[in-house]
Amino acid sequence: MEIGLSNNIHTYNGGLGILAGDTIKSSADLKIPLVGITLVSKKGHFRQEITSDGKQVEHPDPWEPSEHMQLLSTEVKVQIQKRDVAVKPWLYTVKSQKGGVVSVYFLDTDLEGNNPEDREITSFLYGGDERYRLKQEIVLGIGGVRILGALGLEVRKYHMNEGHSSLLALELLQKNGMNIEKVRNLCVFTTHTPVEAGHDTFSYDLVREVLGDPVSLDVLRKLGGQERLNMTLLALNLSNYYNGVAKRHRDSSKAMFPGYEIRAITNGVHSYTWTCESFRNLYDKCFPGWANEPDLLVRADGILDEDVWRAHEEGKKVLIDYVNNVTNAGMDYHTLTLGFARRATGYKRTDLLFSDLEKLKRANRKGRIQLIFAGKSNPKDDSGRKLIEQIFGYMQKLKEEIKIVYLANYDMDLAAKLVSGVDVWLNTPLRPLEASGTSGMKAAHNGVINFSVLDGWWIEGWIEGVTGWAIGPEPNENVSAEEGRRRELDDLYNKLEYIIVPMFYSRRDDWIKMMKNSIGKIAYHFNSHRMMQRYATEAYL
Repeated sequence: MEIGLSNNIHTYNGGLGILAGDTIKSSADLKIPLVGITLVSKKGHFRQEITSDGKQVEHPDPWEPSEHMQLLSTEVKVQIQKRDVAVKPWLYTVKSQKGGVVSVYFLDTDLEGNNPEDREITSFLYGGDERYRLKQEIVLGIGGVRILGALGLEVRKYHMNEGHSSLLALELLQKNGMNIEKVRNLCVFTTHTPVEAGHDTFSYDLVREVLGDPVSLDVLRKLGGQERLNMTLLALNLSNYYNGVAKRHRDSSKAMFPGYEIRAITNGVHSYTWTCESFRNLYDKCFPGWANEPDLLVRADGILDEDVWRAHEEGKKVLIDYVNNVTNAGMDYHTLTLGFARRATGYKRTDLLFSDLEKLKRANRKGRIQLIFAGKSNPKDDSGRKLIEQIFGYMQKLKEEIKIVYLANYDMDLAAKLVSGVDVWLNTPLRPLEASGTSGMKAAHNGVINFSVLDGWWIEGWIEGVTGWAIGPEPNENVSAEEGRRRELDDLYNKLEYIIVPMFYSRRDDWIKMMKNSIGKIAYHFNSHRMMQRYATEAYL
């Protein structure tokens, strides 16, 4: 549904879209013959403003496709509520410095001849109600297959990235004489969330009204669930390869959908995109060709300490200058800086660090800290909006001792500044609800050290005191929610006060060693080149 390729193309909201963009960039670098399909979402999602008391205000966030891509003359039609709806693609080309090219097609229904209601289907990213979402998924899935056919592209595999696109499998069923096995051999499916709300379901009454009867209701119930059409279940039943996005996520996905042999391909990030200029220059000098062979970063231990620290100082200066310019916070280049940037929602637990203000103050007295937060709340998530307000409340309570900012309108450009400019990347999700997470991988490419709950990708990247620090119980420990939270808070405050702060201020050599480990033991592996090589060899061939 979303693909994040550029800050100026507002077709992404969060991690899933950015991951899709990184997937496409790595495919271009590796010359994997891939194309991308998404919706044009001309009106974007929303631009976030935060008032002085922490209230999120949503503003329209339109963009103009013609400034970035070309509208093709190719046109197909899909049936929605028994109407023919015309769909055309915009073509955006991702070109690699290595000569690879990936075409991305942005589907648009804002066309003359479509009625006003249908012209709005591709306007908003994640807008509207269930009916609007189902219409979007018809355009994406069914319209996407038809566009590829109309363009004359020979498709060997259809990769459904989350259940939003799974209606493409119904289109393939019709094209292949209802041969389920043949369709399965054409389809790959990746699930990205262990949270129930992330799996789209629709009532069959709505499906019949909006979609019609592309297949019989009996077949649809067999493939997509008896009570409601579950798009994830539909994709699972019509794919011969399906995976989660981290090893832990594979296990939780198997628990959600028992009986399916779900595999694991852990996410990665596009190394060149998420490495700041100072570290790019350093890697260019030390590891020529690293951008297309990020596994060369495994040699990071050989970089001179002073070069690593100088590159970090440059990235940190860019961030601190930006923060001070937009907030007047008066943050300092030399103060230990922790960053936290995630979607503002309950299970991400943006507020966990503020559970005990006295302990946080005590850690700050051992050596000064400053905190930078960012993240949007879904406009319909009242608890997420309230979470941002609560952070602002803590900022007021602590303003005399700790400098804290919450930056508005978290986007690709701001993310790049954050993951390269902080000293420590903080992540505190309620386990096991983090499918993977990728922000910590981006931070590691810039020598930033992770301090995180053991969930998602961090389980695979964590070596205590070597690549970073863990918060709370280990993954295989079966503890009560109460005991888990107690141990999380113990680790959070004790490690901050007794390990992280003293090391940063008094043991610079040890700190830089961990920075190098972030690069050489995390960034070298947790990148989208490794990820796409696995998809190509395991799922596509």
